[in-house]
Amino acid sequence: MFDRNQGGLAPSTRKTLGLVSVFGTALYLCLSILSWVFSGELALVPFTSSSLPPMADLGIDSVHHYDLADYTGSARGQDRNERVLFLVPLRDAAAHLPMLFAHMDKMTYPHVLIDLAFLVSDSKDDTMGVLLKELNTLQSNRDVSKRFGSIEIFEKDFGQAVGQGFSDRHGFEAQGPRRKLMARARNWLLSVALRPDHSWVYWRDADVEKVPTTIMEDLMSHDKDVIVPNVWRPLPDWLGNEQPYDLNSWKESDAGLRLADTLDEDAVIVEGYAEYATWRPHLAYLRDPFGDIHVEMELDGIGGVSILAKAAVFRHGAHFPAFSFQKHAETEGFGKMCKRMGMSVVGLPHYTIWHIYEPSDDDLRHMEWMAQQDELREKERVLKEAHDKVWQSGFDNVKQEWERERELILKNVELDFDVHQKVRAKKAEEQSKAEAKVHGPEEEKVVPGVGKAALQPDAVKKVVQG
Repeated sequence: MFDRNQGGLAPSTRKTLGLVSVFGTALYLCLSILSWVFSGELALVPFTSSSLPPMADLGIDSVHHYDLADYTGSARGQDRNERVLFLVPLRDAAAHLPMLFAHMDKMTYPHVLIDLAFLVSDSKDDTMGVLLKELNTLQSNRDVSKRFGSIEIFEKDFGQAVGQGFSDRHGFEAQGPRRKLMARARNWLLSVALRPDHSWVYWRDADVEKVPTTIMEDLMSHDKDVIVPNVWRPLPDWLGNEQPYDLNSWKESDAGLRLADTLDEDAVIVEGYAEYATWRPHLAYLRDPFGDIHVEMELDGIGGVSILAKAAVFRHGAHFPAFSFQKHAETEGFGKMCKRMGMSVVGLPHYTIWHIYEPSDDDLRHMEWMAQQDELREKERVLKEAHDKVWQSGFDNVKQEWERERELILKNVELDFDVHQKVRAKKAEEQSKAEAKVHGPEEEKVVPGVGKAALQPDAVKKVVQG
């Protein structure tokens, strides 16, 4: 139990209202005994609410008097201070709770008029821990107007064995048993949380991604016994961007009635499966993104993602069938039951809220295949770039580059030639000096009749010429 004024988690001290019936029974017996004493015979006094003395005369703090005619619900609930019971069944919902509380914090309906009740059941994750953390944060808000009225958390398992994966929850074979168990959970939560001063009951799934902040006032303004919005979900681009999600809101068809007559008494018809071709008009498929959001469509079955109902609907005996009621169960059976009891059940085809996208097993397999294809395409791209580079290089004009390289090559060759010439000349000189040391200076050759001077080049020339 959370104390709105103090903020945070407080001890669960709220007393039940059972004292009303206990006091009434005791008063009934006392009046009967007094009647027998004074009349000499036992006479049962008819006991009605009018038999109770006025509240001012009772003087008992624990006894409360409610006139349920004051809590029937109206189109202007916020102006009449009508209390709303906000009910959220939870199972393995830890990942979705921050999103849910972000939406709740932005709701424009007066928070003080909203009482919250959560049912945590059959969970394997830390739903309870995350829930307590979010509630403490919510109720500790410095802005008191953001705090909600009373808050209750209930924990009870119902033996739900169906997995929480998209394909598990939406598999055809699981639908009947799963819907019946969900109906039990809804009825249980409603029975322990509904109070006499509640005028409206709002059911909400935790995994809603986008929702108008004015959804309470918007749905309430139609003043219907039971009303639901349209529910779609976003999709990845390769699946078409968006898709109808909740196919459980529909109007009955002749084909659906004929199908129901052929099924066993415990069978549960579910929409969106080839095994049950009902050909019913679905609220989801009538959506026009630019349509009038106030347009109404009469329904027979309804989905459970977001339901606003007058509290009087449940006080009159309507509930979520945990059995096959007219071959339907849970929310669809609830819609059928309300229609059977003469209540108004409508949906808003152009007023849309958005459920999160949850990939099915087929989607996951396809996404894995797409990832593999992306990897192959990347490898092909790299190989193609390398191939194109090599191929293109065969057609490049390399004349200028060759001229530069040729220049460098020739320059290097000339330098090498000069160096080699100098090295050879130096080696020859060194070799000549070495031989001269060994053999001594060469003797001058004297040609008979010719002097030394005659052996000089010019002299030789003259001799020859002469």
